Amino acid sequence: MTDLPAAPTDRYAVLRVADFRRYLAGRFLASMGAQMVGVAVGWELYDRTRSPLALGYVGLAQIVPMLLLTLPAGHIADQYDRSRIVVWSQALLVLGSLGLWFVSWRQAPVGWMYVFLSLGATGRAFLWPASSALLPQIVPRPLFPEAVTWNSGCFQISAALGPALGGLIIAWAHAAMPVYLLNVAAGLVCCSTFALMRFHPPAPSQREPLTLANLVNGLRFVFGTRIILATISLDLFAVLLGGAVALLPVYARDILRVGSVGQGFLQAALPAGSATMALLLAHRPPMRNAGRTLLLSVAGFGVATALFGLSHSFWLSLAMMFVCGATDNVSVVVRNTLVQVLTPDALRGRVSSVNALFISSSNQFGDFESGFVAHWFGPVFAVVSGGIGTILVVAATALIWPEMRRIKRLDTVQT
Repeated sequence: MTDLPAAPTDRYAVLRVADFRRYLAGRFLASMGAQMVGVAVGWELYDRTRSPLALGYVGLAQIVPMLLLTLPAGHIADQYDRSRIVVWSQALLVLGSLGLWFVSWRQAPVGWMYVFLSLGATGRAFLWPASSALLPQIVPRPLFPEAVTWNSGCFQISAALGPALGGLIIAWAHAAMPVYLLNVAAGLVCCSTFALMRFHPPAPSQREPLTLANLVNGLRFVFGTRIILATISLDLFAVLLGGAVALLPVYARDILRVGSVGQGFLQAALPAGSATMALLLAHRPPMRNAGRTLLLSVAGFGVATALFGLSHSFWLSLAMMFVCGATDNVSVVVRNTLVQVLTPDALRGRVSSVNALFISSSNQFGDFESGFVAHWFGPVFAVVSGGIGTILVVAATALIWPEMRRIKRLDTVQT
């Protein structure tokens, strides 16, 4: 870990860590490109099929590789150079985007889009645990909550710019192909940025074999640590039920009638809210009641989701997406900080893979659930019922894990 004196009153101390700056730069470019592709895939699929279920299959195509590979990826992240794993994982994402460009260029069957989305998801399965476990290695623990906040803010700024830029490019080109190519370029630059980092992997004699027992060590730790299990479970079910992003193409075209540009801005509003909240958190003292704040923020996410589902006003919908992003960022900061500071370094890759598995499964199954429910009951029912379900999940979490309400400062929390 970097030997940098902690400066609790200096909110910019973590930015003076060179590898952390490289980490932020790589994440910024990669996430901006990925968000642009998310808009492009949704726009192209719905334009060619006019089917909400086709949008739901996007999540299904990406969850299968995550389910199969995330636990082995976490084990590998604990045994080898995490920065190099990020580079090779990002290379797979570049190949997936090249495939999407080819499908769009040749107007190949949309089934091939799911194939290349699955290829990108394979890279993401290895990328998430390696990049998450790498972060505590490049900043000291006293600065780690600030690192998570800046990392989240940087990610959300790029995620806000990506959808808006993607929507504008699609409107200008009347095609998704330029978006896929821009993501290829962003991915290659990200690979170069992470290749400059200097993380030292364990010596070969210290590496553990790839056995079933070693693979499930991360699961054992998560299920044996009630605070981590509670925060991950809360996020899983809240996102599974409360995700409206998968149906944004439907809302943009058929309900709000704002086209691809409007879709891009709607999709950008959520990370814009997250980025705004991240900047506010970065300039405020540490949370004094982090557990209670987490529960209230997820409940607020559910309320904003339900109001978005009922809205027929573009500006109200935009505002509710912004609120969803702001409240979600609080959850991201609290959850990621708790997971990393409570986990021993030897298990960080595997625990991060479990966290990534929960997040990805909730996101992708949530997309599929939204598309499926919208197919049978309509998009408004799908979104509103999901928001109400999220509020019920918060109430259940507070009852099942009462210790959540007693969590105070994140930098002093103990198992």
